Amino acid sequence: MASQVRLRSRALAGALALALILTGCTAEAPQQPRQTGTVRLAVNPWVGYEASAAVLAYLLEHELGYRVQTKKLAEDESWKGFESGEVDVIVENWGREQEKKEFIQDKKVAVSAGLNGNKGIIGWYVPQWMAEEYPDITDWRNLNKYAELFRTAKSGDKGQVLDGDPSFVTSDEALVRNLKLDYRVVYAGSENALISAARNATRNRRPLLMYFYEPQWLFTQVKLVKINLPPYAIGCDAVPAKVACDYPPYLLDKIVSRRFADTGGRAYELVRNFTWTNEHQNAVASDMADGGMSAQAAAKKWVEANKIVWKDWLPK
Repeated sequence: MASQVRLRSRALAGALALALILTGCTAEAPQQPRQTGTVRLAVNPWVGYEASAAVLAYLLEHELGYRVQTKKLAEDESWKGFESGEVDVIVENWGREQEKKEFIQDKKVAVSAGLNGNKGIIGWYVPQWMAEEYPDITDWRNLNKYAELFRTAKSGDKGQVLDGDPSFVTSDEALVRNLKLDYRVVYAGSENALISAARNATRNRRPLLMYFYEPQWLFTQVKLVKINLPPYAIGCDAVPAKVACDYPPYLLDKIVSRRFADTGGRAYELVRNFTWTNEHQNAVASDMADGGMSAQAAAKKWVEANKIVWKDWLPK
């Protein structure tokens, strides 16, 4: 009798095990968390770009659940990242026609993701007090008359044009040469160095001729006046060594890797939809550079105050 009970128990256990398999009870195993992937953002060395990247990263992480890796790179190095796989997104591109030809047209490893809404201006500037004291100094044809004012230890017997990071978009050495200006380009090394020079020149009334650009939060605090270089015309900057005209107006755009455009899903949709104004960028950049906030904290502050702006960037 005991033997029959054991046989029946084994049969019942086998039947139950088979039923569990057939009914898919293994589906009751713990669910794996959804993996949305990683977005690799290039971060170029000026605070306006950092502000844009910070807001985009915050939304990717907190609204869409992506992981974001940021990599600090010079502009030209960022483009190489599309080929190596290190970079998915450049969020603020200043022209870079040579790189567009190489990586978009020829190698086909990158594509445009549309405008980011920022309007870029590059040029030469002096402090407002200089424009008031020397009213004709803003005409490039009069710069040689004032070259002595701008001499420094680094420029020697020539006037100084102070540039920032050598990797920035610049035609200044060609301009000095082709316009026959009695000046020498000196590289300060960074955006922060340019900002410090502008503040010092304004506070202490020291002569300064500098390369600078918008969008730029500093313009809300320091008054600078743009020099009128020979007007830009389409094609006047086609040969870098022969440039003798002002910089073009820039409608800044976003560049992404072709792989990211094809497989980035909701993350790519957010990047493609991202568009804001110079004022938006300056608000975040000012909190970072002048307010002492971290990039993430400044982005969080802006996101919380501007849902009406960014809600339409999110994928539908």
